[in-house]
Amino acid sequence: MKIKAAAIIPAAGSGSRMNSHLPKQYLELSGRPVLVHTVSAFHHSSLIDLIVVVVPADRVESTTELLHQWNLTGKAIVIKGGVRRQDSVKAGLDYLDHDLDIVLVHDGARPLVSEELIRRCRDAAAEHGAAIAAIPVKDTLKRGDRSDSISATIDRSALWQAQTPQAARFPLLRRAFAEAGDFEATDEASLLERAAIPVKLVAGSETNIKITRPEDLFMAERILMQPSTNQFRIGHGFDAHSFAPGRELVLGGVRITYERGLAGHSDADVVTHALCDAILGALGRGDIGAHFPDSAAEFKDIYSIRLLEQVAEIMRQDGYTIGNADITIICQEPRLASSIAGMKKILAQGCESTPEQINIKATTTEKMGYTGRKEGISSHAVVFLTSTAQDMRCR
Repeated sequence: MKIKAAAIIPAAGSGSRMNSHLPKQYLELSGRPVLVHTVSAFHHSSLIDLIVVVVPADRVESTTELLHQWNLTGKAIVIKGGVRRQDSVKAGLDYLDHDLDIVLVHDGARPLVSEELIRRCRDAAAEHGAAIAAIPVKDTLKRGDRSDSISATIDRSALWQAQTPQAARFPLLRRAFAEAGDFEATDEASLLERAAIPVKLVAGSETNIKITRPEDLFMAERILMQPSTNQFRIGHGFDAHSFAPGRELVLGGVRITYERGLAGHSDADVVTHALCDAILGALGRGDIGAHFPDSAAEFKDIYSIRLLEQVAEIMRQDGYTIGNADITIICQEPRLASSIAGMKKILAQGCESTPEQINIKATTTEKMGYTGRKEGISSHAVVFLTSTAQDMRCR
């Protein structure tokens, strides 16, 4: 079952330490404002259904225009916040519908968050209730006294440096805010701890930096400029099955009304099989037969979307996500135009992408060949995968 998640992005900082007349989240980073990079990370994530950007009242209109300029208003809304960070996050919580599963809160001035870190925080919150991205403290820590002399060396073995996203199940985060009272919190984890809600530590990223000082902006520029390898992968898949009587016709996960289905060990969904092979091919992971052999009883008559979900999990473990997929279905009959939207939705859910990332075309061979003679159906799929470790450079 898909986890329904929203992101709240508080972006009301003044940027006083940046020595700039502009708040830090509006400063330019590699040709785009910092906040645009941040919102883009969540907007392009298939894991996030809604984004609430919280800004000062006098910047709601200009920020909305900014996101519209960068085509980021598809699932992002801008609202006004409060005086404190926790007031702004609370405003975001109040805006959200109650049917959400997970809420992630992320600093507007952390523009280099990756898809994989978003996934780790979301999944940990779904499993444990609440989670926070953090990295172990590496440097030796000293406590100073009033005369600026060392009074103690701090044991760093159990110390972590907090980052965002900070994620929680929606009801738990609402409870933590409801019980906050006058407590001044520096982050959501503080409120969750105060409400006796355990918070899971999730491995953050050294590149997930917060823009606070001018040197941070310079460092972010350098990170974005770093070359990367294996950033993209392309794969092609093909499948064909003959018609058979007494079988249900399933294409792209959609059950099609037709007099015959396709012969096969599984449901013989050539569209889903071609997409699976394309993904596996891009990853260099063989083909669908190697992973789901037709000699295995557990795959007999299986709904092929279940196979796609397993292939998508392999893709995620290998550190990739779908950029886009282009699928062609070749058959003389039946007519499929009315079923394509449903196929796109189901396939997108199966590989945790969006329907907009899946393109499907149906065509004939003008009565030539085995498809033209109505002996069966074939399908081609091409996928473009992007590395989740480098996804902030792909946007």
